[in-house]
Amino acid sequence: MYKRALIPVIVLCLAFCSGERNGRDLRKAAFPLEEATIGELQRMMTTGARSGEEIVALYLKRIGELDQSGPGLNSVLEINPDALATARALDRERAEKGPRGPLHGIPILIKDNIDTADKMETTAGSLALLGSKPLRDAFVVERLRRAGAVILGKTNLSEWANFRGNRSSSGWSGRGGQTRNPYALDRNPSGSSSGSAVAVAASLVAAAVGTETDGSIVSPSSYCGIVGLKPTVGLVSRAGIIPIAHSQDTAGPMARTVADAALLLYALAGPDPRDPATGESAAKMPRGDYAAFLDAGGLRGARIGIVRSDSFGLSRKLDPILAGAIEAMKRGGAEIVDPVEIPTLGKTDASELEVLLYEFKADLAAYLAGRPDAGIRGVADLIAFDNRNPGREMSYFGQEILEKAARKGPLTDKAYTEALKKNRELMRTKGIDAAISAHRLDALAAITGGPAHPTDLVNGDGNTGSSSSPAAVAGYPSITVPAGFVNGLPVGISFFSGAWSEPTLIRLAYAYEQASKVRRPPCFRPSADIPAGAFRRADVARTADAR
Repeated sequence: MYKRALIPVIVLCLAFCSGERNGRDLRKAAFPLEEATIGELQRMMTTGARSGEEIVALYLKRIGELDQSGPGLNSVLEINPDALATARALDRERAEKGPRGPLHGIPILIKDNIDTADKMETTAGSLALLGSKPLRDAFVVERLRRAGAVILGKTNLSEWANFRGNRSSSGWSGRGGQTRNPYALDRNPSGSSSGSAVAVAASLVAAAVGTETDGSIVSPSSYCGIVGLKPTVGLVSRAGIIPIAHSQDTAGPMARTVADAALLLYALAGPDPRDPATGESAAKMPRGDYAAFLDAGGLRGARIGIVRSDSFGLSRKLDPILAGAIEAMKRGGAEIVDPVEIPTLGKTDASELEVLLYEFKADLAAYLAGRPDAGIRGVADLIAFDNRNPGREMSYFGQEILEKAARKGPLTDKAYTEALKKNRELMRTKGIDAAISAHRLDALAAITGGPAHPTDLVNGDGNTGSSSSPAAVAGYPSITVPAGFVNGLPVGISFFSGAWSEPTLIRLAYAYEQASKVRRPPCFRPSADIPAGAFRRADVARTADAR
């Protein structure tokens, strides 16, 4: 059905996943890069403990063990065939000239809706774009290459960023199949940046790039126990990224720590003539880098408003997690305002969809105009392709959303302009901005979403709640950090605020992360019904054989 690089299969190690000290030591002995941060990888290369080429080879081996065999996470669609050669060249450059910066030689995975003008595909998970090559790298890929990062490969995603049909299963694409949650293989990774989140959580890479329209970075990050940062729309260029909607789309970093997310964000951000929305970004970025805001005392004196509204649909099982997060913030010196109401919550559901339908039709056609060899030119062609290939593309769900988008008119339609105006008024002026101003807040905080629901290819995604929409619709930044576990499944807490508030959010999220230290690595249980402490990684191979 699709091509994937062949990597040798290695038998999984006998490491316990109980979280006890001996378990952690066994994991490190088994895979030396497990939970390694960008800073730790950089120190390995600086001291000569490991070369960049060795680091890439170790991650490729890990992908072979866990992604393409073993538990079969299915998060990596394709390996960059030039990754080892690129790492080797960067090692030589380091020896001759020194490193370019903190990302020199660091492997990064990117979502398969981000253009690379190389030997890899860019498909948004759809078979309709296989074989078509972008004419140039996406701006964010250009930035990563310039920073000395190694583009390790492409990650699986919810096809067309989950903007195709009703009852879809997040993390499924026609090209890649279903991605699995590493904390329980029968649970969903959420989407649409599913593969990026899973790969980071499972230490297949230190960090990855995802994209979000509404929840597609923060939700899979929460489900998979990592940090995800959705920037202000316009901080990171969308040029060369397969779109949903220009009023809400953005790329952003996904990592296991706030520090790594901050490093990656600085590499991605900046003005780009190909994306006019980035015109203000140079003036809004810090003069140094976002790492300057990594302050362990950053909660001291901060005013944080807690959003508890029933509009988020979250269960009572999450109450202890929220209570623990609030206590950690208080210990760090934050002043908590609890609760804070956003009275406009839930009032943009219909208007948001209206805007996305209009913009997807227009933006997809504009993007495809830059890929002249693509077999489709817009939404109508995409619908026709899927209809010609129902067995491969529509085995589990249809394309009702595409069909609605195809019926929309131009962006001059009154229905579109009024919906967009409503979204911005209710989620900016009368929403986030109003709440922050009324309570003199530095940021708002809410549980990112519920624990991972079971993957169900027949009925589609379950609803465990989400707090992503206010920041997404407003075009404002948000960051999610691990906050706790429900039956061994991760749950995150999100901090969000007004436009260009990334420095504040990074400061608060980092201080919270240091005060709470909640994250723990996954152990690839076959089911959430099996207690985490009762499962060993040795069982993973047997589980895979039984499937």
